[in-house]
Amino acid sequence: MRPIHPLLLTSAFHSVVVLAAFSAAPGGAVTDAAGQAKMQSFLKNEAVRLDSGFLEGITNRQQWEARRPVLKREYLEMLGLWPLPERTALNPKITGILEREEGFRVEKLHFQSRPRLYVTGNLYLPKDAKAGAKLPAVLYVCGHSGKGRDGNKTAFQHHGMWFATHGYVCLIIDTLQLGEIAGIHHGTYRYNRWWWQARGFTPAGVECWNGIRALDYLQSRPEVDPDRLAVTGISGGGAASFWIAAADERVKVAVPVSGMSDLEEYVGEKVVNGHCDCMFLINTFQWPWSHIAALIAPRPLLFENSGHDTIFPMNGNDRIRARLERLYGFYTNRTDRLFDIGIQPGGHDDKPELRLMAYRWINRHLKGDDTPVTEPPLAPIEGKLLRAFPDELPSDELNTKIDETFVSLATNALPRNPEEFRIWREEKLAELRRICFRSLPGNSATNLIEIGNSAKVEAEPPVATVWRYFPRGQGSSRGERWMVVLGEAESVEALPNWLPKTAGNASVLLLATRGTGRLLLQDPAPYYIHRALPLLGRTLDTGRLADILGTAKRWLDSEAGKKNRWKIIGRGEVGVIGAYAAVLDPRIAEVILVDPPASHRDGPIFLNVLRVLDIPEALGLLAPRPLTIYTTRASAFERTVSIYAAAGGPLKLQALP
Repeated sequence: MRPIHPLLLTSAFHSVVVLAAFSAAPGGAVTDAAGQAKMQSFLKNEAVRLDSGFLEGITNRQQWEARRPVLKREYLEMLGLWPLPERTALNPKITGILEREEGFRVEKLHFQSRPRLYVTGNLYLPKDAKAGAKLPAVLYVCGHSGKGRDGNKTAFQHHGMWFATHGYVCLIIDTLQLGEIAGIHHGTYRYNRWWWQARGFTPAGVECWNGIRALDYLQSRPEVDPDRLAVTGISGGGAASFWIAAADERVKVAVPVSGMSDLEEYVGEKVVNGHCDCMFLINTFQWPWSHIAALIAPRPLLFENSGHDTIFPMNGNDRIRARLERLYGFYTNRTDRLFDIGIQPGGHDDKPELRLMAYRWINRHLKGDDTPVTEPPLAPIEGKLLRAFPDELPSDELNTKIDETFVSLATNALPRNPEEFRIWREEKLAELRRICFRSLPGNSATNLIEIGNSAKVEAEPPVATVWRYFPRGQGSSRGERWMVVLGEAESVEALPNWLPKTAGNASVLLLATRGTGRLLLQDPAPYYIHRALPLLGRTLDTGRLADILGTAKRWLDSEAGKKNRWKIIGRGEVGVIGAYAAVLDPRIAEVILVDPPASHRDGPIFLNVLRVLDIPEALGLLAPRPLTIYTTRASAFERTVSIYAAAGGPLKLQALP
């Protein structure tokens, strides 16, 4: 999928005419400069709108605590962690121990957060730590420091050394991408795995789950006090500190360092471009981003950053601070200061000043010790000596392909009779609206502006679709009308050559949604638009669906529309989007698809849709209305056939011409 966007064309009959600025684009296409500006303005305004909803309707502690359980469940769902996965056996294994004369030891270990999902780490302990010592423990989660085969835990070993020499147990774990077994964080902008969004997968969910299971491991250690656990880390580890502390209330103290901004920065100022996919959940429920941090309250939280950090800018820090101070203010009856910020000069870096603030905060809240701290220098350990797998990596690992299984697909037991179909359809439609289509008309407004003999249909973002209407052939008495959804390379200036011959006697409405036609909105790597939209609870294809629904409403609401029978037809991915429009608007009488994809993995991309159903089941939702599929892969739609058999209604699977 490439990030492109249409402008408005001038055409005969009913059409839309809008003046716009154009500039040359690669390959001879024309860039929609006006559309580009509109899109950017929309994204920024929508980010501000969502962020402004922080604690909306909540004015006191009781209201917050009543709402918190609902938010907690939504949060876990947006990470791909609801229902919570089974806590399977960790199968921990210590593969070596390093004794250091500076007064600590390091255990090299690995465990499995799920069967065959390996977490590699180093456990730092005081040299004389014994079973029953009941020491406070810290989980340190790592930032993006590439140390290759040694794992990025080796880049942050100085944290483990400090904690172990000051009476703590500290577990430092590798990240999925930069651990000893290298998985993938950069799925969308580097590997074009846009199906992550359709599956509801984010590597942030893996990092959160690995952290939760790391806490399980710490609590299993006889040296650890299970009631005194903290989490901290910088950069990607700062984000993971938020993920873990918000998800798991066993964390009593949290110190995320340079790990979070807000939507106004990520989206409005394009800061998303500086981050990998592990920094973001899929914002299904269109949250203000600061609600993630809010789930930590009222536990002690120190929010640290640097004053000139370009990927966590100070403007965002200031807004987050104000929001969290408002929330923590609900707990002013407590004598301790439970929330604070720590800012140091400089850029994005693991600075000693930031570390000392973190050490002191954790000392204060886990030990009751508020004395100043120092960080005596200790000699680093060679990275290869800290490997949990010193030789070969496990052949059964799932780390490199965990994106295929981490979030479960819908199983979709199919209905067997009309009554089961009715119940099944209602459940699927409700779930689609709940976690896939929250931004569609009905949840957000679509405006219809009449302009003389033409119309401008505005969905969100505020750009107009393009349509051209061809009245039916002379001598025809049929009241049939076809809405033809055009693909990216097609134009409203002429009927596409793939239309069935039966369209010749019908009135035809050609519809170009956003991202189609010859006028393009450029969105090169790292695909700002495609990656920003899910942070707002949207995708480009959801926008296309809104365009079709808005246009269909305009025609179906008219007197002529009420008297005539409308079909919708499209080829490839956009045809499937048209079919979803018919699912959501039952006034569309029939659907015809030409060479549709058999799975949402290949598009169209709607958030979380594979958690609900895939394309064959979605097409079954159209029953009992007539459905025709022109395809070379009839076997791929066997489930559609089964649903139609249960529900009744005509279904044709025909070979492509």
